[in-house]
Amino acid sequence: MYLRNAWYVAAWSREVTRGLLARTFLDEPVVLWRRQDGLPCAIEDRCCHRSLPLSLGAVIGDDLRCGYHGLKYDGSGACIEIPGQPNIPERARVKSYPLAERYGCVWIWMGDPALADPAKLPDLWWCEHADWVTTRPDMVHLNADYRLIADNVLDATHLTYVHASSIGTESLTEIEPLTTQKDDEVVRVERWIYNRPPPPAYQKAGHFTGPCDRWAAVEFHPPNFCVNFAGCVDAGLGGPGKDLSLSQHKVELVALSLPTPETSTSQHYFFAFARAFGLNDPEVEAFFSAGMLDVFREDFVILEAQQHRMNQMPNAVRIDIKTDNGPILARRMLDRLIMLEHTPA
Repeated sequence: MYLRNAWYVAAWSREVTRGLLARTFLDEPVVLWRRQDGLPCAIEDRCCHRSLPLSLGAVIGDDLRCGYHGLKYDGSGACIEIPGQPNIPERARVKSYPLAERYGCVWIWMGDPALADPAKLPDLWWCEHADWVTTRPDMVHLNADYRLIADNVLDATHLTYVHASSIGTESLTEIEPLTTQKDDEVVRVERWIYNRPPPPAYQKAGHFTGPCDRWAAVEFHPPNFCVNFAGCVDAGLGGPGKDLSLSQHKVELVALSLPTPETSTSQHYFFAFARAFGLNDPEVEAFFSAGMLDVFREDFVILEAQQHRMNQMPNAVRIDIKTDNGPILARRMLDRLIMLEHTPA
């Protein structure tokens, strides 16, 4: 069900403070906090004495004290103090989790700690580039299987129906070709839409006065990160390999979907969007931040309703259609990696 030897987003950096933050990842309860030097820590949210959640305790200096009998733990999960008892049993410890902090995120590794290499973090360069501005809304808890995010984002045809009032356009399923590419690490789905009216959000943000050439490409990276590249330029100037900077009007966006499974039917959904226009324009910032958030909310309704019906009818027959190629390839890639992780070397 889960790929454990991978980095997942545990929290936005702003969420991890000197207080305690309790979350469940991959069915494992975890508590996070920051030491006095700012370094984040994550350990199992369970006291090794009587199993009280450690998140009900308190941060003392760099350490965490249980709120039941006062046992104190350091960031490695080791019990370093038992009130009234000088000797500490060797087994008095809980699991700790490797963390890395980059791109405004605290990342957690739920698998073998020896394999936790920060160099394996996904490359989200837009989040650190001077020519881009990134908006990171608050994490959203969704009652939906985390894998449904990739199913949704890799399916460009849903834009017509789910996002009709925002970034959608008329149905182009049979008019504009959809290309799907796959290697060992990425599934990419791409479509160019030529000489069409820009969607409402793009028209307002880019001040288009006529039709546009529009692109939408999505990359899936295991365990379940999706990067959506989207935008539009003046009609006649768009297309694979063309110099898009020649367009007088241009909107270029990157939307990041970073879901972390909580359980098999729930998730912590971290999402962000970056843009390379209107960087110092408060009106564009206000409009696009609100507008893109509305786009994501339209998907939230679909995903939770879908999961609810799947819970009610787990054995119902479901079919695949032509435009499911990207989501199917992504599921197969993830399933293969999970199988390999459980295959003895």
